[in-house]
Amino acid sequence: MLDIGLSVVSLARFQFAMTTVFHFFFVPFSIGMGFLVAIMETIYAVKKDKVYLNMAKFWGKIFLLSFAVGIVTGIIQEFQFGMNWSEYSRFMGDVFGAPLAIEALLAFFIESVFIGIWMFTWDRFSPGWHAFMIWMTSIGTMLSAIWILAANSFMQHPTGFKINNTTGRIQLTDFGAVVANPQLWRVFPHVILAAFMTAAVVIAGMSAWGLLRKKKDENHFFKTSLRFGLWASLIFAICSAGAGDFQTQQMIKDQPMKFAATEGIYKDTKDPAPWTVVELIDAKDHKATNKVDIPGVLSLLTYHKLSGSVKGMNTLNKELHAKYDKQFGKDMNYYVPAKTLFWSFRVMTGIDALIMLVSFVGLIFSRKKKDTIESHKWMLVVLGICLWVPFIGNSAGWFITEFGRYPWIVYGLFTIAQAVSPTSTVASLLFSNIVYFLLFTLLGGVMIWYCRQTLHHGPYFEGEDDKQNVDPFAKEAFGR
Repeated sequence: MLDIGLSVVSLARFQFAMTTVFHFFFVPFSIGMGFLVAIMETIYAVKKDKVYLNMAKFWGKIFLLSFAVGIVTGIIQEFQFGMNWSEYSRFMGDVFGAPLAIEALLAFFIESVFIGIWMFTWDRFSPGWHAFMIWMTSIGTMLSAIWILAANSFMQHPTGFKINNTTGRIQLTDFGAVVANPQLWRVFPHVILAAFMTAAVVIAGMSAWGLLRKKKDENHFFKTSLRFGLWASLIFAICSAGAGDFQTQQMIKDQPMKFAATEGIYKDTKDPAPWTVVELIDAKDHKATNKVDIPGVLSLLTYHKLSGSVKGMNTLNKELHAKYDKQFGKDMNYYVPAKTLFWSFRVMTGIDALIMLVSFVGLIFSRKKKDTIESHKWMLVVLGICLWVPFIGNSAGWFITEFGRYPWIVYGLFTIAQAVSPTSTVASLLFSNIVYFLLFTLLGGVMIWYCRQTLHHGPYFEGEDDKQNVDPFAKEAFGR
């Protein structure tokens, strides 16, 4: 054992967090970009405006890059279930395996087949049929999200199962209940809308950098892309906020400790409940000080009315002990990482509000009757910088989802400590953490470099592969 003050559980958790967050950089981006490219190509098929065909081709290259990196990071993430979480796999495998198998056999099959057809058939189908290919690809990516979220939603709110008293493992008894899990259908809209928003912000941001280059032949392309991205980011940011409230109502019901932590509440609030803007959290002594409150707002956010108190983490901890002491013992700590959840929630919602504001201002500056955005370089720079912002917001949202389930890996049934592989060691986890970090850094760097190169070449650049455009099975493809 390598004794440097680290534990197997903490290192395994860090590795899961690192791989999941990095994978989640690309999944929403890929889903959203596929959807928006499908809209672009559909507009071209209907209006026959060639700028939208060029947009679909150009932003389609960015989509393909994110899709490829997302697959690689997803494969790396799957290694962990065998490496670090074998006890979880044994306990949860009967339920966890079903949606993941369907995701691979159905959803991933659809997106993989149609993305290949879409890539190589720009001149072989009519615009409508070619747009159909990218729509099928986009639908496949969203179906993948449904099945992945179905597995995760079971971990948040188990349904349709029983515990085998002989083996102590979960057995699936009602697959329909797993699919109909209320957690799934509250989480899915929020994730998907955030994915659309992410891609839209990236399109707007990269278009802003494109306009700053001041190439006259690219001006119309990037101006159209900018307006498209700004409208999409504004619409989906507003919709994402609504979906977030929809999801929060289920979180209040199923995981009140998580909700209390996002609001930094240790003691039960008064009625009506004030909303805390900022505070100092003492996680060790379970108290919060130096609060800045807005009276009554939390009751409105929680119950959609101007009355009602909210239970604090201290009260909820006592309730959880009363419920689970016989199963998990009196020494169990049910307090979630309050600092992480409190600030993650504010980062997530703050970023959503920022995107709404920046998108709205950008649309005002770029409106057709008074298009002045190119003379306001500061606005283009702000839009360019903001392309990184939704990735931070998505990560903050994922922190809330995963950290808020502590101390369970399957809520109320199986703890994180129980789930770790018995053969994992501190040394092996340190080594794999370092390897994964370096690999992810390389992948991320390659992705950023290729996106930058694509933007640098512009929308009308043709590489050697583009110029050839021959049947991949023709003799010309193999040389003479």
